Amino acid sequence: MSDNRVIIAGGGIGGLATALTLHQIGVPCVVYEAVREMRPLGVGINLQPNAVRELYDLGIASDDLDRIGLPAKEWALVGLNGNDIYTETRGLLAGYNWPQYAVHRGQLHMLLHRLAVERIGADAVRLASRVTGYRKISNGSVTALIEHADGVTSEMTGPLLIGADGIHSAVRAQMHPAQPPIHWGGAIMWRGTTQAKPIRTGASFVGLGTHRQRMVFYPISQPDPKTGLSTINWIAEVTLDNSDGWKQRGWFREVGVEDFVHHFDNWVWDWLDVPAFIKQADGAFENPMIDRDPVPTWCDGPVALMGDAAHAMYPTGSNGASQAIVDARVLGACMIAHGVTPAALAAYDAQLCGPISQLILRNRGAGPFGLLNMVDERCGGTFENIDDVVPAKERTDFMAGYKAAAGFAIEKLNSAPRTIAQGARVG
Repeated sequence: MSDNRVIIAGGGIGGLATALTLHQIGVPCVVYEAVREMRPLGVGINLQPNAVRELYDLGIASDDLDRIGLPAKEWALVGLNGNDIYTETRGLLAGYNWPQYAVHRGQLHMLLHRLAVERIGADAVRLASRVTGYRKISNGSVTALIEHADGVTSEMTGPLLIGADGIHSAVRAQMHPAQPPIHWGGAIMWRGTTQAKPIRTGASFVGLGTHRQRMVFYPISQPDPKTGLSTINWIAEVTLDNSDGWKQRGWFREVGVEDFVHHFDNWVWDWLDVPAFIKQADGAFENPMIDRDPVPTWCDGPVALMGDAAHAMYPTGSNGASQAIVDARVLGACMIAHGVTPAALAAYDAQLCGPISQLILRNRGAGPFGLLNMVDERCGGTFENIDDVVPAKERTDFMAGYKAAAGFAIEKLNSAPRTIAQGARVG
């Protein structure tokens, strides 16, 4: 089959943000997604102001985001004796023109899917259909090879193919057949949610511990009016010797909290009892912290990668989903400038591949949690006055450097024009 629709491989957050963007600028598209049914999978993620800005420009309002999460007010790193290492306000409180949102990943995914179907049409997202590869055509178009859940295969030819098919991307594997395997640095994460009273500001992101062992938690719902309890997203993490590689079958599995809670037996303070907090969880999932080595290009003529297919990175900077949304918007802007052509993909690649590849490596080095490493190296994570360990300017400069690399330095973001001008369309 051949028509003028851009083909999107993968209906995750990045793929659906791309579909909504293309529809907004007048470019027909179709999404092929492997799952048989869309379900609200996952736990919490943070959407940085640069991504929230783009969602607003897509017509997704704060009311929509309030139904699936809440605006973050504070970002805090805390040492092993419970003393603050670094704190800062976030979002509107920090002076951004847009908030930062802590949301349920699955609910965000379902919101984007619903909007794609409503705006583009019921046939916009074709489930149980996985793009397994592509074939470039002499006239400059591309044919996507599609495998359906019933075992049938088909082909779809269009002007462009966008590989938004995640860390295990078949599109990337064909584009870069010699790429190294998935990289695991030794950290194992256990994720879950617990119903509890939020601490500090009531909307604080807290990172606690060292680079070898830490706990991250933040609310992803407003408190229940009756109980005062919020859904608190948490990640417990321990770094192990990874010299033998990942030995588990698969990358993601449900586990009992008794499998890992012992790592945090002594993490009890008057403001937080970590073992009790974990034991009250609704459930827990285990996965290694993994990414992929950067590749020199995200493009192959009429084919481009985006989201995790392009830049799977450690979730240390809360910007994986945010960057996928930004990718979608930059793709759209490049199509407005260059048409629905390989030249648009080349311009997108030139703008993002290099700097985001550097961000992958920065996150591999602990990203903003690098401050925990610094404190651990200098005092073992226990201190009375943080200024005696890491001076205030050093802490502030460290965080400013990360924000600049991740694309949400406040002055630059606030002063930047829209990625896609209001009402702009291709052709």
